[in-house]
Order: sequence, then C-alpha cells, then structure tokens
Amino acid sequence: MDLALRILSILFPMFALVGIGYFYGRRHESDMSVANRLNMDVFVPALVFSALANKAFDLATYGNLALAMAIQMLGSGAVGWGVARLTGIQPLTLAPTAMVNNSINLGVPLAVLTFGPDILPLAVVLFVVSTTIHFSFGVWLLDHHAKLRGLWLKPVVLATMAGLAVGSMGMPMWEPLALSMKMLGDISIPLALFSLGVRLTEGALKGWRIGLVGAVTRPVAGMVLAWAAARGLGLDTRQSELLFLYGALPPAVMNYVFAERYHQEPDKVASIVLVGNMASVVFLPVALALVL
Repeated sequence: MDLALRILSILFPMFALVGIGYFYGRRHESDMSVANRLNMDVFVPALVFSALANKAFDLATYGNLALAMAIQMLGSGAVGWGVARLTGIQPLTLAPTAMVNNSINLGVPLAVLTFGPDILPLAVVLFVVSTTIHFSFGVWLLDHHAKLRGLWLKPVVLATMAGLAVGSMGMPMWEPLALSMKMLGDISIPLALFSLGVRLTEGALKGWRIGLVGAVTRPVAGMVLAWAAARGLGLDTRQSELLFLYGALPPAVMNYVFAERYHQEPDKVASIVLVGNMASVVFLPVALALVL
C-alpha cells in the first residue's frame, strides 16, 4: 500500500495539470499549436541541456545498457505497428506511442524513488537514448520527407550533444545562466500536460478504445523486450531492473506534441497518452513488484 501511494504521488501532479488544461479549454477556445511549437523548439531543449550539463559520466561505460534501451524502444514500436495493423488503427498513430515512453517526467523520478540517487547516471543514459531516438527516427516516421542529416540539427538534439559535452568536460556554468536554462526547461512538462488537457476538450476521449489498446501495448511489449534484451546482452542486476522498470512506463506526453505538429490524428494520440498514463497506476506497481 505504501508503494502504491508513493507511485500515486508521482502521477497525481501529471493528472492535475491535464485536468486544469481540460477545464480551461472547456471555458475558453484555445489554439495550442504555437505553444506546442515553442515547447519543442525552446523549452524541451532547455530541459534536456539542464539535465545533462551537470552530470559527469562516460556513456561508453554503459554501452550495453544504451543498446538494450534502443532494442526495447524499437521493438516496442514494431509491436505497436503490428497491433495497429491487426486492429485497424493507423500504424503511425499507435507505433510511436508504443515506442516512446514517459522517461522525461516519470522515468527519472521513479528510478530515484525506487533505487536511490545512485541510479541517476543509468537513468540519464536511458533518457539520452530515448530522446535521441524520438527526435530522429521518431520524427522521420511522422515525416518521411525529413532528411536524417537535418534531424541532427533539431534544437533538442543539439541541446543533448551540448549538454553531454559540458557535462563530460566538467565545465562549470555561470550560475545565472544555469538558472535561466533551468527556468526555461521547467516550463516544458507542465505546458505539455496543460496542452494535452486542452486537446481532450476536442473529443479525444471519444477514442478511449484506441487509448486502451495503446495503454496495454506499450508496457506489455516494453517489459517483455526489456527482459529479453537484458538477458541477451548480459546486463547486471541493477541495470536489468532499471531497464525493466522503464519498459513498463506509459506513453510519453511528447507523443501528443509530435502528433499535433505533424497532423497525425492528435485526438487519438491524446487518448492513448491519457489512458496509458492512467493505466500506469496498474502496470507500474506490477513492474515494481517484479524487480523489488
């Protein structure tokens, strides 16, 4: 019961912000497309840079863990594509939500809550892999005309590389600059959740059946593939447990932001994200029970 309450305490702020966005959208007609674009181009890159710039670690040390995370993500996307074909859902609506989980605002806090602060270097590795795949291959999935070379010039990818460079070299940042970046980054997650709530006023909950399919596909595929990848690559116990926990995470809120920007049925993606995160109240305790 205590574990369930701790998980609920992490999830509650997310649902609260979605609810505020929903009730605001009911009272005021709102176009969130500009806010979503600002989020992708300014606030999320600031969040990524701030998270990495103060972390000194060697990514090469965790090469197998990074590879296992990539296998788990890409494999889950493939499973989502197959499930979409079987159920009549557009594959580009379901597959990205099955591939990209909520590692930004749920994965790292949940990892620290479960394993303690010493897990942070490993959690950051998984975060970097997730961000890189989402903003490269994930963008290409939604826009086949995008050139892979150009994808590496996306603000969030540049922010990832800059953050890793600053962190690995141990370069001290001017404190006012670091605070400014952190303040910008702190906008990203609340804004994405608020925007998701506004989107729900446009009928996204009508797609609750699709949301339920995504809510089950993402964690089930993720946990199975995480277990298989960990065994196949010989990860140690701590890395295997963390990867398994990440496999159980719900779809990322940023999937909705991408769907909005690339016009890929954002109302249905919003349902998948919302129902998936609600279902995490069930799947995360199951994952924790298996690793603890």
